[in-house]
Amino acid sequence: MIETTAHIKTEKQLVPALRFKEFDGDIEETLFGNHYSFHTTNSLSRDKLHYDKGEVRNIHYGDIHTKFQTHFYLTNEYVPFVNEDVDLSKIKEDSYCKVGDLVIADASEDYADIGKSIELIDINNVKLLAGLHTFLARPSSDKIALGYISCLLKSWKLRKQIMTIAQGTKVLSLSTGRVSNLKLNLPSLPEQQKIASFLSAVDEKIQQLTKKKALLEQYKKGAMQQLFSGQLRFKDKHGNNYPDWEEKRLGEVLIHKSTKNKALQVPLVLSVSNKKGFISQNEQFDGYEVASKDLSNYKIVNRDDIAYNPSRINVGSIARLINFEKGIVSPMYVVFSLKDGLDKIFFENLYNIHRFKHLIKVGCSGSVRDSLNFDDLCDFEFKFPSIKEQQKIATYLSSIDTKIGALNNQITQTQTFKKGLLQQMFV
Repeated sequence: MIETTAHIKTEKQLVPALRFKEFDGDIEETLFGNHYSFHTTNSLSRDKLHYDKGEVRNIHYGDIHTKFQTHFYLTNEYVPFVNEDVDLSKIKEDSYCKVGDLVIADASEDYADIGKSIELIDINNVKLLAGLHTFLARPSSDKIALGYISCLLKSWKLRKQIMTIAQGTKVLSLSTGRVSNLKLNLPSLPEQQKIASFLSAVDEKIQQLTKKKALLEQYKKGAMQQLFSGQLRFKDKHGNNYPDWEEKRLGEVLIHKSTKNKALQVPLVLSVSNKKGFISQNEQFDGYEVASKDLSNYKIVNRDDIAYNPSRINVGSIARLINFEKGIVSPMYVVFSLKDGLDKIFFENLYNIHRFKHLIKVGCSGSVRDSLNFDDLCDFEFKFPSIKEQQKIATYLSSIDTKIGALNNQITQTQTFKKGLLQQMFV
């Protein structure tokens, strides 16, 4: 059980706000360099690595930034091999990774990732190296519990220290000397072990939810392929087949819209993100004002209208307006609505299928500016079911989206819970 403590902090007393009830007393303040020594890493670039088979694996700093879990289990991670033509004869034995080692990314383009680290919990007796732009830090004292320090390094107090010691303009970097001077607060080994175990369980929950979400997304992708190709068909409530699908150009079912904001009656400037759909430009550009001062030429978008950026539709910047009643978009955007007989959710899923994306790619590649205008879009041809079968398809796919959304909420809530723990369990 964890209980909240009075967070009293003086020069002589270090007590976390949240602590397991069986532990009390002060926590030791020490330096990273008192408990870790640094060992040589290599400078192998991606072209010296492969994923087929080999004798030695290599941890690349890019994978620390993007995919490896904080508590690193080799059997759970996709780690590349070193190419056979690379001479490893000069690699010292103590440069090979060991359980308990920290591999720290020493370079990044932003503060969020600088100093990001993984702790090697199980490497399955495999020969493993730490590579380009990493530090290999190995415990040099018996006061460190396996799995604890990597959690501590994610706490806000340590993140602030790491960001403070990072140097550089375009690319941030760390030095072993500066990392050695990071201040660590170490409770007793039993308390470290309990904290590490608890946070590891939270991480495992996040991983399980993330995997479940990925499997559901993969299932939906396969279902869409079958549904939109006509391989999988629905029947009506009497068990009868719906009418045959009809081939149509999109120009037959879309309505181009270009109503301008001449009276300046709509102040909300929107953008289309390839991940979040419609968002305010304030959110898109982190509070910076990028819209023109004269908004009279901007196009009005109403709820359920669809819009896309012609030069970014190839990366998925197309969306239906559902989270605002009305807004305006840049004059460069294409705005349209759907004619009766075309279900809005059916069409939303249609522009996410592989064939639609392929047609966009072909359409953009034929343009000098790599963009897709409305006339090009109107030339796309698809087979369309009757409106009732469209609605059946839309309802089925929406039910999957609802489950994916619920999982996403669970992931977000668990991540928020973990963030709170990191702020309160460490001092």
